[in-house]
Amino acid sequence: MLRDEGAVTPMAGCTDLYVALNFGTLAATRLVDLWRIDALRGIEVRHGVLSIGALATHTEIIRSPLVRKRLPMLAAASAEVGGVQIQNRGTLGGNVANASPAGDTLPALAAADAVVVLQSAAGTRRVPFNGFYTGYRRTVARPDELIAALEIAPVAGRQWFRKVGTRAAQAISKVMIAGVVGDEIRIALGSVAPTVVRATRTEAALARGASTAEAQRTLMDEIAPIDDIRSTAEYRRRVAANLLARLLDRRP
Repeated sequence: MLRDEGAVTPMAGCTDLYVALNFGTLAATRLVDLWRIDALRGIEVRHGVLSIGALATHTEIIRSPLVRKRLPMLAAASAEVGGVQIQNRGTLGGNVANASPAGDTLPALAAADAVVVLQSAAGTRRVPFNGFYTGYRRTVARPDELIAALEIAPVAGRQWFRKVGTRAAQAISKVMIAGVVGDEIRIALGSVAPTVVRATRTEAALARGASTAEAQRTLMDEIAPIDDIRSTAEYRRRVAANLLARLLDRRP
């Protein structure tokens, strides 16, 4: 259908799509429901790689022993998505496809160096998560492709995720950070740029032996937050720097 009929919008949990529909900002008029496609579900390990189907809900991710063991920062991020009702309906693939820089799971996937599995009638291709977004709510996925799964190789090191919002639940993030601290340090942030950000300059500074204060200054220069209804750019910079310090202070 996506290949031959054109202008068809996939839908699953609809926790974002229905918001746009209610606000009158959804341009799509033809939708295709994916909810009953079992091939897009499941959480398993294949050849040492954790595979999470695009239709895996946040509740399933939170409860999954495999995710809690191998990618606890993703389970923590899913626990911050809306409330229980939204976690029961919202899907990982939908959070990724929505392409919002405030998507709760995105920093965890960026810090984990996840891979997006895209499927079309012509075949399957894999795109590194950190190359998936091209701008605000834009991705490299073609109109004829679906997100089929997310794949995550084993992550070595201590994982950490924190979200700062107006309240503990049902709040869009002001700043999010996900990090991996081990032989290699990985840092990703949400709500501080048009897309989720992998803080590569800050990572490189830490790899060179930079102090926490130096790394904080590098991070504040690296991110590009904006003033909006939820917060200010200055607040986001300061909070991001504080979260980085908390991540590094918990180093083994």
